[in-house]
Amino acid sequence: MSRVYNFSAGPSTLPVSVLKKAGAEILDYKGSGQSVMEMSHRSKVFDDIIKEAEALMRELYKIPEKYKVLFLQGGASAQFSAIPLNFMTKNKKADYIITGQWAKKAFAEARKYGDAKAVASSEDKTFSYIPKTKAEDFREGADYVYICMNNTIYGTVYKELPPVGDKVLIADISSCALSEPLDISRFGMVYFGAQKNVAPAGLVVAIIREDLLGAAADICPVMMNYKVQADADSLYNTPPCWTIYICKLVLEWIKETFGDLSGLKEHNEKKAAVLYDFLDSSKMFRGTVVKEDRSLMNVPFVTDSEELNAKFIKEAAAAGFVNLKGHRSVGGMRASIYNAMPIDGVKELVSFMEKFEKENA
Repeated sequence: MSRVYNFSAGPSTLPVSVLKKAGAEILDYKGSGQSVMEMSHRSKVFDDIIKEAEALMRELYKIPEKYKVLFLQGGASAQFSAIPLNFMTKNKKADYIITGQWAKKAFAEARKYGDAKAVASSEDKTFSYIPKTKAEDFREGADYVYICMNNTIYGTVYKELPPVGDKVLIADISSCALSEPLDISRFGMVYFGAQKNVAPAGLVVAIIREDLLGAAADICPVMMNYKVQADADSLYNTPPCWTIYICKLVLEWIKETFGDLSGLKEHNEKKAAVLYDFLDSSKMFRGTVVKEDRSLMNVPFVTDSEELNAKFIKEAAAAGFVNLKGHRSVGGMRASIYNAMPIDGVKELVSFMEKFEKENA
């Protein structure tokens, strides 16, 4: 069976070369006589894997020395609780900008542990834009300001960070991780679930400024205490070894294929332009996001007919373009075109959309 073009929002497509390499090494990793799925996380072999993954992450993101890189479990959703339990402990208040369901869920969790306030929201227009904020929107004494950088469901992304001044900024970057350069020094913490752009499901990468560690609430579970994890070099308990290994392979692929994140951003911009240019010219399909806030990673689009949307999704799947159904809160379609989606996949999707439009005009 030939491979389809997988436009899933996550778990998502991985580079074919990475899958082939993992397949070749699945029984015997580098002469160890065992699979990475079988080996001890305390072994020298796996220690090399996790250290190489961290080194590549630091290189690609140009992470300052004063930041810890953690490989965690629990998904991004576990961090919705871990973040207030670790950081909303000084003044017990934090400010959230609500730009989609994931920021909304993170905010709901934070309210359980302190004075969390939604200082801005784009829910009034189905999260189709990034709300503008001013420095005075954020409260004095807020322990941190929280954003979701790229909104998977709704296809919006921050092009400029909110003006938080000297307040700690925390960002969920799950669906735009490693898609372009990011100045880590502007954040107290960034984190991402790996299953969209970096690896299979099961891994969360957290990059945290060291001076923020060590102030967790007494009720913080040990597995959610970032200092405990940092002190143990992400090995407090058995980490998701196989997923960290795939993460390392993907980071190697990025470096070998694009050189750095600037090269990857240029590639992603060209790829996204193929789809956005068609949507802007189409008489049948249209994007749902304001142009200035469009994501390079997630592209939601619709027709003016639910029946036509359903027909398109069905026929697209039959033609090898799968997982294009949009989230129920938006409807229509969504093409997630993460790093590993080849540009030919987007070009062929657009060709199919052009054909569909002619046949159903």
